[in-house]
Amino acid sequence: MSPPRPDPEHLVRRRRDAALSALVDAVPYIAMMGISFDRRGDELTAVLTYDDKLIGNPLLPALHGGATASFMETAAIMELSFQILWNGIETGQIKADALTPQTLPRLPKTIDFTIDYLRSGLPRDAYARAWVNRSGRRYASVHVEAWQDHHDRLIAQATGHFLMPGPRG
Repeated sequence: MSPPRPDPEHLVRRRRDAALSALVDAVPYIAMMGISFDRRGDELTAVLTYDDKLIGNPLLPALHGGATASFMETAAIMELSFQILWNGIETGQIKADALTPQTLPRLPKTIDFTIDYLRSGLPRDAYARAWVNRSGRRYASVHVEAWQDHHDRLIAQATGHFLMPGPRG
């Protein structure tokens, strides 16, 4: 007997997009901030859509440092959460078509988050990408980079440490 055939690519893509959408929709703060996520395979790029409410210094004008930090921390948490969700769906432990706020994995909790502001954020969209440096059962370390026009000209970079969620019970 031959092994089962993998699902067609469009079904896998739909399942992953539905999982990301369920995860993002479960956190109302993401919509309030104007953050969205662009998924390519297992890689997420967070997008902070510009809004006047994000300006901290109207004389420059520059994005508020708190908005930048919040955006980057959200990108890190969603990257970790999506990896948990991705692995659960791929192994069959989580059913993508049955995701509800009660069945979604719990979000990681921030232990610390250190940000380096490298230049002022201009009044335009910003992007961030997070990389998981280490992820274990109890702890994870994540690096995040944020930019606007060119990825080579970062506006900020950060490192966060997170307490990984236990199983729902």
